[in-house]
Amino acid sequence: MSGTLFVVATPIGNLEDFTQRAARVLSEVDLIACEDTRVTSKLLAHLKVRKPLVSLHEHSQPRIIENLLLRLRQGESIAYTSDAGTPGVNDPGGKLVEACFEKGIKVEPIPGPSALTAAISVCGFPMDEFTYVGFIPHKKGREKMFREMSERKTSTVFFESTHRIEKTLAQLSKHLAASRLIFIGRELTKMHETLYRGTIDEVQKQLQATSTKGEFVIIVGPV
Repeated sequence: MSGTLFVVATPIGNLEDFTQRAARVLSEVDLIACEDTRVTSKLLAHLKVRKPLVSLHEHSQPRIIENLLLRLRQGESIAYTSDAGTPGVNDPGGKLVEACFEKGIKVEPIPGPSALTAAISVCGFPMDEFTYVGFIPHKKGREKMFREMSERKTSTVFFESTHRIEKTLAQLSKHLAASRLIFIGRELTKMHETLYRGTIDEVQKQLQATSTKGEFVIIVGPV
């Protein structure tokens, strides 16, 4: 009988957000596949759990997934964790899940922290309908994506890094109406968590007055 692939959400910053169920699953599985073994090792040390780790990232060879599928078919149970948050949003976990479905292997979600839903919960915008676009392209397609955001009547959610946040907001401001509201969540659940909400001009000034360092979730509000 095949084992089970557990897709485990991990903290996006605050370790207290890790669920009891997730901790139990990590302590019970035979193996943990993860984006970065160094990151997951720190989490396991906090939980006082020792498990073999296998790295599975965007550049991993197909044989890595093939080996994981073989172990699952042999009856072992495997957990997959991303570096932070709920797997399948911006990580290679989706490829492993897809392969499991194709082979008839059981997949079980262990829900928990997510920067996406955390930002949505505190942005104050109607979010019954929205578009999620992940990370903005570094070069090709940036302007097209910003233009589409400005033309979209519903909200758009995306992630940005500390190295490009100012450039991204400057480019976005060229397309958005001056009165259109945006929300930014910086370092969500971490020590320096900060929430910004207002027009893009107001938010740019707030951000520059505090800090542009960290990880960001940006929501362009609806019209």
